[in-house]
Amino acid sequence: MANFWQRRLSMAAGVALAIAGIGVGAGAAIAQGQAANRPGRAEIEAIVRDYILNHPEIIPEAVARLEQSEARKALAANRAAIEKPFPGTVAGNPNGDVKLVVFFDYACPYCRQGSQDVARLLREDPKLMVIYRDFPVLSPASTEAAMASLSAAQQGGYVKFHDAMFASPGRVSLARTMGIVKGVGLNQDRTTADLQNASLKAEIDRNLMLGRELGLTGTPSYVVGDRILSGAVGFDRLKEAVTAARAGRAG
Repeated sequence: MANFWQRRLSMAAGVALAIAGIGVGAGAAIAQGQAANRPGRAEIEAIVRDYILNHPEIIPEAVARLEQSEARKALAANRAAIEKPFPGTVAGNPNGDVKLVVFFDYACPYCRQGSQDVARLLREDPKLMVIYRDFPVLSPASTEAAMASLSAAQQGGYVKFHDAMFASPGRVSLARTMGIVKGVGLNQDRTTADLQNASLKAEIDRNLMLGRELGLTGTPSYVVGDRILSGAVGFDRLKEAVTAARAGRAG
């Protein structure tokens, strides 16, 4: 989470400088082009500074707008790659009118919580397509689980494996992952071999690269329509985002 706060502070500083820059520019124009009794540059700078200090709420509001603008640009530049699933990693309607892309880590407790919200959405929305993107960022065991997950996709059992991983208790480990592979009826020998599969590792690397491009700060993260939602935002926010994306398509 350190990168998240560094990024927020950097943005806040940039916004503050931009606001101050506007004030300085205005002050310079007034000082140069107006009568002598008009406020000068130093006075304008003081006014802007005092306003920011007395109304600090404008900084997070401006940062949020800047983040939304950056997110839309990143989504537009990477949408084709984001919405092209690895074969077998889709749930729900494969021809759905709205695509919900889920970046997750099997070792993330918030992803476990979020998986229940996504499962409910799938039950209630027959037009929804969910694309899962394994995004292992927490531990080596996360990467092993992600590799086993993509192996499950190639064996035609991705959703079974995915749901079982989040339904079963316990810390993620190779032993637990392989136990679930066996429990859902996948080929253990093939999965073991696939833990070293270069093409599956390349898919995970692509997911991590997409996450960097989108500025994702953790898991779970969701992409739907023109929105990026971070964290276990809950069923209602996910449903609202899907509804908005559907309305945008209709419009």
